[in-house]
Amino acid sequence: MKKGIFIVVEGIDGSGKGTQSQMLCDWLNEQGFDSVLTVEPTDGEIGRVLRKGLEKGSLKPASEALLFAADRVEHAGWIVAETDSGRIVVSDRYLQSSFAYQGAHGLDAKWIMELNRFAPVPDLLIILDIDPKLALERVNRRGGKTDYFEKLDFLSKVREIYLNQPDGFIIDASKPVEAVQVDIQRVVGSILKGL
Repeated sequence: MKKGIFIVVEGIDGSGKGTQSQMLCDWLNEQGFDSVLTVEPTDGEIGRVLRKGLEKGSLKPASEALLFAADRVEHAGWIVAETDSGRIVVSDRYLQSSFAYQGAHGLDAKWIMELNRFAPVPDLLIILDIDPKLALERVNRRGGKTDYFEKLDFLSKVREIYLNQPDGFIIDASKPVEAVQVDIQRVVGSILKGL
């Protein structure tokens, strides 16, 4: 059986990661690939604790990084099993979120990497780029309460870190949803042709 691939979709809050990840997974399945969508933090025990802490804004950045890494241990095992079985795994957030968000809080990238040295490297990293002002407008339009890190100055720092990721394909996420998906499909399609 042919090994699957691991695709990660990243970006600041309001960039459309969830929507675009789901659309990509649906498109891959329509093309005849066996793909599955996942998200970080996960719905596992550690992921649920982490989500609660993020909602309350009660965690210190180092605690966030440690909990994300612990949640990722469980997640990484599942990702490897899925790709080993030939599936395409599409993840809404992954290790690059730790670099971006905890990095924007001032944590050292080398320390974050050391915590996550077990994590499989994605075959493809897609970064959805959007101006933080527009992203926050989107976040506010969807209603509900905002997370403590959904602030303009903080998201600007996060965006800067994302844009400096060495191996990511940067996609303009300010376009209409369908146009963003076309750009993503073009990148993913070119990777799939090479397999």
